[in-house]
Amino acid sequence: MDYSKILEKLKSSAFRAKFCLKEKDKTYVREKGLEKIRAHAYDFVNARLAPENPVNDGKQTPMRGHPVFIAQHATATCCRGCLFKWHKIPKNKKLSPEEIDFVVNLIMSWIENQMKN
Repeated sequence: MDYSKILEKLKSSAFRAKFCLKEKDKTYVREKGLEKIRAHAYDFVNARLAPENPVNDGKQTPMRGHPVFIAQHATATCCRGCLFKWHKIPKNKKLSPEEIDFVVNLIMSWIENQMKN
């Protein structure tokens, strides 16, 4: 799937467009490697986003502290409300494995683009 069109659309939101990886975040990604960051993304998505009714939905993703968290806000994959609004993934149901893959791949596409800057 080509995530570039989705990422371009997200840039139209002033809120989403303001997120970027700072140098310390990029250093963390370089030190850990993209595969470890992908594993972190799967862990965070499965724990905080994938359940039918996530705990503290709408407030479960910090605004900083890990590159994946920043990417989640930039890609509107931070809560079930944003997932529905931007990606039409319904609330009140457990995310399917395909939906989880979509979310993680979108997050990783954004991070990979940020690493080029």
